[in-house]
Amino acid sequence: MKKKLETFPNPKPGRKYTITHINSEFTSVCPKTGLPDFGVITITYIPDKICLELKALKYYFLEYRNKGIFYEDITNKILDDLVAACKPLEMEITSEWSTRGGMNSIITAKYTK
Repeated sequence: MKKKLETFPNPKPGRKYTITHINSEFTSVCPKTGLPDFGVITITYIPDKICLELKALKYYFLEYRNKGIFYEDITNKILDDLVAACKPLEMEITSEWSTRGGMNSIITAKYTK
């Protein structure tokens, strides 16, 4: 992805606490059909020394809007990119996709330091 994921210092680096961000308007494109995919991306993480900045995270997600990519790849790519950006103690990405052809999909990828 082109945009840099910005971060800021964790205000309580010695404490284990959970941060959850939910993007309920995520869009990408099915690489097979070229049709739009609509999903909810949930990021849950325990920060170490730094946290993700929300405005930059929003712009990062917008880069997927016209990208042809499978659900499984999106979920794992987001996890890899966010872990690289903020180096959390733990992180989980869940992508929940709107119904298509009578089926829903939920993909979960996890990282532990």
